[in-house]
Amino acid sequence: MNIYDYGVKTIDGQDKLLGDYKGKVLLIVNTASKCGFTPQYQGLEELYRSYKDRGLVVLAFPCNQFAGQEPGSHDEIRAFCSSLYDVSFPLFAKIEVNGKYTHPLYQYLKEEKPGVLGTGAIKWNFTKFLVDRSGQVVKRYGPAEKPESLVRDIEELL
Repeated sequence: MNIYDYGVKTIDGQDKLLGDYKGKVLLIVNTASKCGFTPQYQGLEELYRSYKDRGLVVLAFPCNQFAGQEPGSHDEIRAFCSSLYDVSFPLFAKIEVNGKYTHPLYQYLKEEKPGVLGTGAIKWNFTKFLVDRSGQVVKRYGPAEKPESLVRDIEELL
C-alpha cells in the first residue's frame, strides 16, 4: 500500500481517498483545539495560503487522545478553526493516532517515518508528516516545530 490507497472521512462525514491528492505535496497534522500548540493553526494556514497554488495541501486530523484536548464535536471543531484561525485547508473527522484503534493512515505514517529512537508512537498534538508529490513520506516533525520552520523543506518538494 501507499499513502494514496487510504480512505479518510472529511469533517463533514464524506468519504475521501487520499488518491485525490496525487501529485500534491501533503503536510499531514494531528490537531487539537485546546492545546498549547493550537496557535500553530495560524502558521499552517499561512503555509497553505502561500503554497497551495504551487501544490501544497495541509490535511488536519483532529485527535482527542492527548489530555482530552480535542473534546468538541465536528461542528464545534470546524467553527473553532474557521472563527479563530480562518482555516481554509481540509479538516477531517476525528481519529486516533495511537493504540488499538489507530487509523490505518497513521499506522502507515508511523511505519514510514518513526519518531525519535525509532519509536512509532505520536507523542502529542501537532506532529507533522511531509509527503512528496509521489506519495513518499519524507519527513516527520515534532509538535514543537512551528509550521514556518518547514518552509525550506516544503519549497524543496514544490
